[in-house]
Amino acid sequence: MSTNLFGDLHADDQTLGRLHQRLERDAAADNLLDVAYHTIDSPVGPLLLAATTVGLVRVAYQIEDHDAVLTNLATTVSPRVLRAPARLDFVARQLDEYFAKRRTSFEVPVDLRLAAGFRRNVIERLRDIGYGQRRSYAAVAAAVGSPRAVRAVGTACAHNPLPVVIPCHRVVRSDGSTGQYVGGAAAKARLLALEAA
Repeated sequence: MSTNLFGDLHADDQTLGRLHQRLERDAAADNLLDVAYHTIDSPVGPLLLAATTVGLVRVAYQIEDHDAVLTNLATTVSPRVLRAPARLDFVARQLDEYFAKRRTSFEVPVDLRLAAGFRRNVIERLRDIGYGQRRSYAAVAAAVGSPRAVRAVGTACAHNPLPVVIPCHRVVRSDGSTGQYVGGAAAKARLLALEAA
């Protein structure tokens, strides 16, 4: 009897998987999928990827609480949020290449609607920091035309909606120490070490 139970559970999982794939296809075909998401494993822990029809809108570390991130996306972007891995395959592939040291920059469309004002200016400037390079918070503040806004740059980096893809991990303290990071100090150190090797 236990064999049948496990067999039924396996069949139910397969059925649910097929139903989800159909839902994903139908939602996309009918333009009902505003935010697609997928979770991938990475050397810095599970990463939640979310995209709108415009582009990648969110990358989140597990420490940020993926469920809370999805709830926030449903509130701020659209309640039509669905796990749709196929829509994020190209991002997942580029992240895999990055972690395997076969990619030094990302070529994905981004949707920066979660960043505004000064924070958006900072986040856009972060894209100018090349692979393996580092800039101080003070240097970024000067680059955006607000040399005294060092703490505000730190806050903008902490609220970067697209960590790793938009490299806030490359921003460090003036003394060379790594400083804070949305994914935690260990994740930042690992990314910097990956790019330095």
